[in-house]
Amino acid sequence: MADAPRIDVRGPRFVASVTAVLLLVATGLALVGSSTGATTGSLAERAADPGFLLLVVIAALFLWSVVSPRTAPWAVLFRRVVQPRLSPATEFEDARPPRFAQGVGLLVTGAGLLLHLVGVPWALPIAAAMAFVAAFLNAVFGLCLGCQLYLLLQRTGLIGRGPSAAT
Repeated sequence: MADAPRIDVRGPRFVASVTAVLLLVATGLALVGSSTGATTGSLAERAADPGFLLLVVIAALFLWSVVSPRTAPWAVLFRRVVQPRLSPATEFEDARPPRFAQGVGLLVTGAGLLLHLVGVPWALPIAAAMAFVAAFLNAVFGLCLGCQLYLLLQRTGLIGRGPSAAT
C-alpha cells in the first residue's frame, strides 16, 4: 500500500477559517430568512431563501474539496497566496482525514438543504450552525471533528485500511 499524501497542517486550518466565516453568515441568513418557518413557504420560496442559496454554495465547495482537494478554491488560495508568505512547513499530516472531514461537512449541509426544501422548520439554520461549530473548532483550536471521526472509524477497521493492513 502506497504512503498517504501528506499536507501542511496549516492548510486545513486556513480552509476551516474561510469556511467558518461563510457558515456564520449562512447561519445568520438562515435565522433571519424564511428558514425557521420553512413549512409556510412554497418550494420556490424556500429555494430562493438567501441562507439556502449560500449553503448551496458552501455544500458545492465541500463537494469540490472531496472530489478534487488540490483544485478546491480555498486550498489553491492557501498554496498560492498564503503559504508562500509563511515560514516553511515543519508539520505535515495525512491528507485523508481532512478530506473525510470535508465529506462530513457536505453530509451535514446537504441534509440541512434537503430538509429545508421539504419544509422542515429550523433544518437550515441548525445544519449551518452545526457545520459552523465544527469549522470554528478546527480554525481556532485545531480540533477537526471530522478528522477525529475518520480516525475512530479507521481504528475500528471500517475505513482507511487496505487488505494488506489486516495481516
